[in-house]
Amino acid sequence: MPATMPTSTAQDTAAPVATADKRYIICMKWGDKYGAEYVNRLYNMVSKNLTLDFEMVCLTDDASGINAQVKCYPIPELNLPAGLPERGWKKLTTFKPELYDLKGTALFLDIDIVIVDNIDCFFEYEAEHADSVVIIRDWKKPWRMVGNSSVYRFKIGQNTYSNLLTNFEKNFVKISGEVRHEQAYLSNYLREHHHLEYWDKSWCVSFKYQCIRPFPQSLVQAPTLPDNAKIVIFHGEINPPDAIQGGGGKWYRHVKPSPWLKDYWQ
Repeated sequence: MPATMPTSTAQDTAAPVATADKRYIICMKWGDKYGAEYVNRLYNMVSKNLTLDFEMVCLTDDASGINAQVKCYPIPELNLPAGLPERGWKKLTTFKPELYDLKGTALFLDIDIVIVDNIDCFFEYEAEHADSVVIIRDWKKPWRMVGNSSVYRFKIGQNTYSNLLTNFEKNFVKISGEVRHEQAYLSNYLREHHHLEYWDKSWCVSFKYQCIRPFPQSLVQAPTLPDNAKIVIFHGEINPPDAIQGGGGKWYRHVKPSPWLKDYWQ
């Protein structure tokens, strides 16, 4: 049965049980780039690879076709100018102090990732600071200390990060001139006002940078899964169906098929 978008009534928004030790998987879907099947596959992968109790939440503008086990809520509004290019700014709304009465520890996952091993460790990881957000350290330029927000953990429904959004909305023109996307702003803000920590570098791997062989080997060698990987991240032009089938744009970016991904992405 298709999931339905909760209304803003007190009964609906108060439905989740608010406990400080509750675990949430949060994802976000908007626009028409990804269909409901991406959310459903993510739910299946989490259910298979997380042994701890959890509740999955999808913030979306269209809940049709999403598994009824996933609680769907509208994406909170951001007070930004209209007609902006897509930079993932909507992700920042996960840091609202009051997010549909959800309280506990949240692990945000992009809906185009592939989970390849048990992910209990993402909840069991002990951060050095209570206000830390734990995130992927970007692969391309790690010296910049910018996180990749495909996988990040934070305390949800608290005032800890209450100024993160207000600062962003108030100073958007200046911030958008300094950074290109939400993960750069998030990383910079947290390093200045809170704490930013990074996952074990073997846990989250980039399909683009770590699975695909360097050119020209990529023309003859198929992508492989690095040792100890738990989640494969897709960024750029390739998504899981493309990676499984193989292909690409220009001849020097051709990717050989990765049928092994089918065993996980289902």
